[in-house]
Order: sequence, then C-alpha cells, then structure tokens
Amino acid sequence: ISKYLPSSWEYKSYTVLKSLHLPKNNSLYVLTPDLPPPSSSSHAGALQESLNQNFMLIITHREVQREYNLNFSGSSTIQEVKRNVYDLTSIPVRHQLWEGWPTSATDDSMCLAESGLSYPCHRLTVGRRSSPTQTRELSEEQSTDVHMVSDSDGDDFEDASEFGVDDGEVFGMASSALRKSPMMPENAENEGDALLQFTAEFSSRYGDCHPVFFIGSLEAAFQEAFYVKARDRKLLAIYLHHDESVLTNVFCSQMLCAESIVSYLSQNFITWAWDLTKDANRARFLTMCNRHFGSVVAQTIRTQKTDQFPLFLIIMGKRSSNEVLNVIQGNTTVDELMMRLMAAMEIFTAQQQEDIKDEDEREARENVKREQDEAYRLSLEADRAKREAHEREMAEQFRLEQIRKEQEEEREAIRLSLEQALPPEPKEENAEPVSKLRIRTPSGEFLERRFLASSKLQIVFDFVASKGFPWDEFKLLSTFPRRDVTQLDPNKSLLEVKLFPQETLFLEAKE
Repeated sequence: ISKYLPSSWEYKSYTVLKSLHLPKNNSLYVLTPDLPPPSSSSHAGALQESLNQNFMLIITHREVQREYNLNFSGSSTIQEVKRNVYDLTSIPVRHQLWEGWPTSATDDSMCLAESGLSYPCHRLTVGRRSSPTQTRELSEEQSTDVHMVSDSDGDDFEDASEFGVDDGEVFGMASSALRKSPMMPENAENEGDALLQFTAEFSSRYGDCHPVFFIGSLEAAFQEAFYVKARDRKLLAIYLHHDESVLTNVFCSQMLCAESIVSYLSQNFITWAWDLTKDANRARFLTMCNRHFGSVVAQTIRTQKTDQFPLFLIIMGKRSSNEVLNVIQGNTTVDELMMRLMAAMEIFTAQQQEDIKDEDEREARENVKREQDEAYRLSLEADRAKREAHEREMAEQFRLEQIRKEQEEEREAIRLSLEQALPPEPKEENAEPVSKLRIRTPSGEFLERRFLASSKLQIVFDFVASKGFPWDEFKLLSTFPRRDVTQLDPNKSLLEVKLFPQETLFLEAKE
C-alpha cells in the first residue's frame, strides 16, 4: 500500500501505474493479516524440532566476492556463526557488517532455530564496517534490508586499524580467500618435494616460527623416530592440514606457531605434515594410513568432517606395530594442545625407559658372549648358506614345475574352448557342399573330419588346435601342390583355398 493512496483502496493486477498518479519515488508496504498465536505445546515441539535441524548458511564475503557454504545446527548461536566467519574472513566480530538476517534476529546469543532463518538454506552477506558513520549512512540508504552490525564485547578483538596496524598483521595471515598457492602440489612424484613446498608455503602464510617439518616420506619419518637406539627415539606427530576448514587459520597461527608448542615439538617429536585439501592427496594419505596404522585409524580420519580439521596424530613406535596415542582436532586451545602433547610424552617416556633397560641388558649379554659365539656364528653362516642354496634350488625347481603346469592348464583350457566353439560336423549327405579333410599328425595318426565347403579356413586351424596342435606351433602342409596352408588367409573358405571336396594334409612342427 502506498502512503499516497488510501489504504482501503483496492487495485487490480492489470491497473496501469500511470493512472494512479504516484510520485516518481514511492515506498510500498506489505501488510500481513494478524494470525492467532500458536499453542504453547505445538510451539515447543516445533522449536525442539528446529534445534535438531541443520541450517545451510550461504555467506558471501562482499569485499573479495567469495561465497562460503557453512552448516550449523539449530542450537548454534548467531555469535558462533560470526566467530566462524571471522576465522574465514579475518574480519573481527565487532566490525562485521551483515545483510540478510531476519528482523527477529535481534540478539547474538539467540540460537538459529529461534532467529527466523529460512530452512534449510539461508543467504547472508558480510563485509567490513569502515567506520560507524559510514555504517549508519548505509543503513539509512537501504532501509528495506536488515543489517546486523555486531557490537559484541568480551572475546572480540579491537580494530587494529585504529592503531595503524592492518588486521592481517594482527592474525598473522591473509584471508583464505586471498591465497593463491596451494599448500602442497597435487600428485607430486615424491613426498619429499611435496613437503618442501608445504614448508615454504606454511612459512609464507604463518611466519618462520613454526615446527620443523620432516622432509621426506612417511617411511623415512618412521625410521628417524622409531628405528634408532631406544635413547634416541621420539614420538611422531603427523599434522594433517585442510585449507577449507574454518579452524585452520586460527590453529596454525595461534597454536601451531606458538613458541611453547614449537619448542616442545622440536625437542620431543619428529613432525611430519600432509595436506588433505586436494582429493588426490587425501586418497594418497589414507592409503599410507591404512598400510601403517590399520583400517580403523584410516576410517577414523576418513569420517572426519572438513571443519574438524586440522588434525594432529600422535604416533608411538612399538615392536609389533605403530600405535596412535592421540588424535587431536583443530578446535582446541594452546593449553589443551600442550597438555595432550605432554600426556603422550608421559606414556612414551615410560615405554622408552623399559626399552632402554631391555636394550642395555641385551647389549651387556651380547658383549659377554660375542667372542665365544664368533666361531659358532661362522659355522651357522656356512650351514645357512648351504641350506639357502638348497632351498633356492628346490624353489627354482618348484617354480619351473608350476610354470609348466600353468602352461599345460592354459593350453588345455584353450583347447577345450576351441573344441566347444567348433560348429557341428556336417553329415556326409548334406544339402550344402561338404569337404572331407584327412590330417596326418607327426606321430603318424590321422585326424578326419567333414567341414562345409563354405566354412572358413580358421575353423580347420581351430579343429587342429583342439586336438593339441596349435597353429602357432605347427604348420599344416598340403601335398599336391606342396604348400603351407597356415600361411593362407584364414578368413577364406575351404572352397576358395581348394581344399574341396577332399584333401590329405600333414602336420609338421615349426622350427
């Protein structure tokens, strides 16, 4: 309803606007009828159902024109959404300028189920508020839109620009939307080259104060951490990176690059890293994980959602297998991360002390017996060499016998296949011309069979092969004139190659 016309007027959908004599700029208002309030029991049931639903928020970052699809449960608060967006965009919560929130979303502590969001999908736009004056002007110009500018205090950061420092410097990294280089190349030929790029890109994004990532394959990292003297062994920390996770930037810059964490990892751990952002690299690591840690650990990583990354796997080497002591997700704090690393070190230290004791006792016994056992060892070496030579000879004979059996079985299978594929032998009295062939084998026996004169020469070759004389090992010769039939075109008929009405052929082994 226009404010320039009586509210009681009604207009048809085909009314021409010019006939209404409206001003050039006009505001229209949509009125909804008053609805009776729902009953308290039905409202409570609907709210409980909404709390269990998942909302898809499609959030557009206005400055960089990038879109994020984020899933939140109905019990999540608006404040939690804004903090997650801060992780993605590096815009502090108190300086976020929003468009698209419903008018009922008036409090950041309100859960999404109560905020009036469209289910299952709702679009929002976020940008950086330059100044309070600009924000007020923008709000006045776009009065028909709902703007939410967070004024929350507490855990939010002050605007760094007020002190002459760019926000990117405060958080130690650029927005994920501005990154150009991937952390790790896709389908790298070897893991060492992939780790070199990972380390360089990590330093570029988060600075030089970070754990020293082992450059080499995962197997080489195992060798460095586990397969040394007990006193020199260390725990293995596997850092699994994911660029699409909202937790990655904060985890890397504020926890992984904390001096206390870097120092503790350097002293007690071998740190190996991998990037799971690309599907090919993710599949490659899951294969390695399944091989070294088993299907249970691989399945645990496979089922992790993107926003649960980054992950830290704490691995301890054992005599029989490698044990995963802990899986640390990205939603942690520096103190919690340090406590879990220290807890893993306590378990490792207890095991290491036992290994050191066992290793010292074993070396002492070996030193006492070394001179006495030298001659005996040499004798055992000689006996073992003879035994191994004999075993190799027997193994070679067994291998050759297996090959021979396999070849015979393959030949028999081919022979049976050809025999079953042969067309039925025509009768002597047949409406079509019949050719009778008599074939003499190298042993002096004769093979006789009737064929239709229109049959292809290949059928004769198949018949001979089904009797144990494959045409690639034997040649079929005619007498008058003497010719090698196996050299003729197998697709020609017996009539065309003059093997009609009867012919005697000879089988001869090829040289």
